[in-house]
Amino acid sequence: MDDLRKRFGRLVKAHRVRMGLTQEGLAERANISPDMVSKIESGNSGARFGVVTQLAAALEVDPAELFTPDLPSGQLQRATLNNITSRLAGLNDSDLRWLNTLIDAALRKRD
Repeated sequence: MDDLRKRFGRLVKAHRVRMGLTQEGLAERANISPDMVSKIESGNSGARFGVVTQLAAALEVDPAELFTPDLPSGQLQRATLNNITSRLAGLNDSDLRWLNTLIDAALRKRD
């Protein structure tokens, strides 16, 4: 659990710095105390779902982006991309290869 807290705290801090916010600025935007932001970023405290949601909104990211560095910032907020990804997830490899060919052709046509 400590590892998750530390990772969460590092990602909160990374997004805060990306936005050019101080801990006090983030606290104000998220409607939590600066002390809570400090404890979260240092990994000394976890956060309940409500606080995670408030932090995500203040940092303008999807809450999942506060738990994994593998997502480019803002990716999960792109509804159209999410919709496409969800629809593609259920297809077999043959169908995915066929669609990939179509996408390649469509993108070449735009260039």
